[in-house]
Order: sequence, then C-alpha cells, then structure tokens
Amino acid sequence: MSTGPTHAISGLAAWAGVTALASGHAIGELTPQAWVVGAALASGAALLPDIDHPSSTVARTFGPFSQAVSGVINTVSGWTYRATKTRKDPKRDGGHRGLTHTVLFALVAGLVTTAIVQAGNRYALPVLMFVFCGLAVRGLMNEWSPKRDAVAIAVASGVLTLACLRWVVEAPENAAAAGIAVMIGCVAHYLGDAITEQGCPMLWPIPIKGKTWFPVAPPKPMRMRTGGAVELSLVLPGLTLLAVYLSAAALQRTGAVPWLGFDLLGWLPGAAASS
Repeated sequence: MSTGPTHAISGLAAWAGVTALASGHAIGELTPQAWVVGAALASGAALLPDIDHPSSTVARTFGPFSQAVSGVINTVSGWTYRATKTRKDPKRDGGHRGLTHTVLFALVAGLVTTAIVQAGNRYALPVLMFVFCGLAVRGLMNEWSPKRDAVAIAVASGVLTLACLRWVVEAPENAAAAGIAVMIGCVAHYLGDAITEQGCPMLWPIPIKGKTWFPVAPPKPMRMRTGGAVELSLVLPGLTLLAVYLSAAALQRTGAVPWLGFDLLGWLPGAAASS
C-alpha cells in the first residue's frame, strides 16, 4: 500500500479534481460547505480500504475498537479470498488487499454513506462523520503523534466533525454527493495501491487472465515501493501541490473565493464558457 498521507492527499486531490472539472453537473455545483464535507469524506475514505490491515493508520486511529474491527475484516477478507480464488491466483492469506480493495466495496461504502446521510439518523450520522473526519485528520496530519499530539488530533477531528455534521443536516439533498465523495476516496486508494509493487485487485470478482483477484497494475518499471524515495520525494509532494491547486479551483467554482481576480482553470479549453 502507499503510505497514509499519500492515500489521504490523493483522496482530496481526486475529489477536488472531479468537482472542479464537472462543470454543468450537480457534483460540480456544490455549495462551499457541501464541498468541504465531501473533501473530508473523500480524504478519510482514501484510508478506509486499509481497515483490512491490522497495522495500518486506519486500524490504529480509534484504538482497540478500530483494531478489533480490522481483525474481523481481515478474517472475512481472507476467507473470501480463499473461497473465490482460482488456481492461478497466488497462494496468500488474502486478508490485506482483498475484499476492501475492490470497486464493489467502494460502491457499497458510497451507498451506505448516502443512505445514512439521507436518513439523518441521530446516532449513525454523527458516528459516520466522526469516523471519516478522524481518518482525514490522521491521514493529512500524519506528522502528529497519536500520543504526543492526542489533544490536537481530538480537537481537530471534533471541530471538523461538528462543522460537517451541521452542514450535512442543513442540506440533506447533498446525500448523493457525500456517497460519491466516499467512492472517489476509495477509488483513489486503489489507484495508489495499483502503482506499487503488488498492484491492486480492484476489479474482483471479474476474471482476468484466469484470476478473480487479478492485481491491476502498470508495467513493473512504472511501479514504486511503498514508503520509498519515489513516493516520499516525488509522488507525495506532487500530489500535495495538485490537491492544493485543484481545491482552490473547485472552491472558486463554488463561489467561495470571489476576490480572486482570475480563473484558475481558465487555461482549459471551454473553461471560460462553463465558468
């Protein structure tokens, strides 16, 4: 897997890119508040697939509770892998990079999110927002130590949760956008894993070359080592710059920065006509 910060910033960049470039579509015409909610959901969801790995950032974010959930999901994922693999699939436990690393999981996560936001349940909705906002903070602020900076992490997560919760309750019509944000975050995670040495079986259960868990990946020379120099020195800084730029462009589309005297996406063909 790519590291937590890379995943989180990729989720933000993907959400910002989709909303900035989807001019003329509902997802590209959100209010600034709805956009921020989606950004938090996408950033947090970009860590979610690694809940199947007991030592991942997401598994350690909420202490014993998330570690217990991770253990259960790891077991279920491993069982699913063994039950559905073919003779051409590699012999591995299948706990990590299994069920939660598939497009099917992203769809389910997005639909569940949409349903919870639409229902506005007094218990499920706050839990949903706290989980994703907590993951977003842990991923984007990875240099904060869970022990040394526990108060800062808790406060940042709480403030972001309360803000997003208020904005979601005020505009339940954006439930679909919330679900899409979660899907975008998950898919961004899969693409990040796909360019590592192991690849990502995101298209399960579609059989490809006789494998139901076919690892989608570019040619080996184009892959990177998780936590290696390429990721930390090139990919992460590049994604960070891209996320900042696209986020500013997306917020400009929402009308949040009317004082900016030029169109950040004005260089794109047709951008002037759609802005």
